[in-house]
Amino acid sequence: MTGRDTPPGECPQCWQHANDRRAHRNLGLREDCPQCGDHMRNGCPYIVPKKSSGWW
Repeated sequence: MTGRDTPPGECPQCWQHANDRRAHRNLGLREDCPQCGDHMRNGCPYIVPKKSSGWW
């Protein structure tokens, strides 16, 4: 991981892959990441929950 927590409302894997160059370092030029492709096709299996707004 990048040492940063995933913000609420974001997928931990997508957040890491977008913010950590090490996630894709083994891919070749113009090679797609299989995990990112899976998330684009099927959606994210887990999203960090947001805090409920309790203004009322």
